[in-house]
Amino acid sequence: MHSPRDLRRRIRSISSTAQITKAMQMVAASKMRKAQQAALAGRPFVRVLYRIQREATTRMGEFAHPLLEVREVHKRAIILIGADKGLCGALNGNLFRLAAEFDTQSTVFITAGRRAAQFVARTGRQLVAEFTYADTPRIAEARAIAACARDLFLKKEVDEVRIIATRFVNTLTQQALGLEFLPVGQIKALKIPGVRSEEELAADITESIFEPSPEVVLRYLLSHYLDIFVYQVLLNAKASEQSARMVSMKNATESAEGLIKDLTLEYNKLRQGNITKELLEIAGGQSD
Repeated sequence: MHSPRDLRRRIRSISSTAQITKAMQMVAASKMRKAQQAALAGRPFVRVLYRIQREATTRMGEFAHPLLEVREVHKRAIILIGADKGLCGALNGNLFRLAAEFDTQSTVFITAGRRAAQFVARTGRQLVAEFTYADTPRIAEARAIAACARDLFLKKEVDEVRIIATRFVNTLTQQALGLEFLPVGQIKALKIPGVRSEEELAADITESIFEPSPEVVLRYLLSHYLDIFVYQVLLNAKASEQSARMVSMKNATESAEGLIKDLTLEYNKLRQGNITKELLEIAGGQSD
């Protein structure tokens, strides 16, 4: 049985922890709102851009571009986008389980976020580039990541590039998923509303006119498409991280408060028992 002093010490310690988790919950909640708004606001634009890319590349005729070249995969690159910090539940663990499925000998990694880089180093995988991104991701950060992957693909150092990241669904739900990045094609991991399937596009015989030419339009479109695609992935990753951390810290705070109540009840019972015992000893001494 714990002594009253031990119980008081544990209550003070857990109270201090609860104050810290409560503060972290409030900070994450304030960042979460901004991150969620940014992730959701960008989705309609990215959806339209993706639809344009799919219809343009399907109707481009004989036009060929190095970013569209499909090769037999001997080596692939993974863009692994994780969180900068922990304390966000199973978010990072779900991402790393997906990343661990790829063969270490034929896979190289580009990481964004300190936790992703730590995972690659800890597991002995090959890291070719490491990036960071702010709480409010910037297009310049996305452009640097996309340029690194694009260079690896164009130099034929890798035959395929994929992204492993988290898609923000809502405050309680975040999905770890893998996305095809290069060669540019259809995103098979997501069913995007308003975008026709490959079969529907192939069956459509509507004539398309490119001004000034298909080559000029698609060369301009593809590079910007990749940058914006990575940018939207970063926005989703940050919204997922802040949401997961807010929920995790909220659960930790509630658990601490529940434990404090239980310990306080135990302390009061023990204290009441000691007082009753002392009273009985005094009464017994007086009767003697």
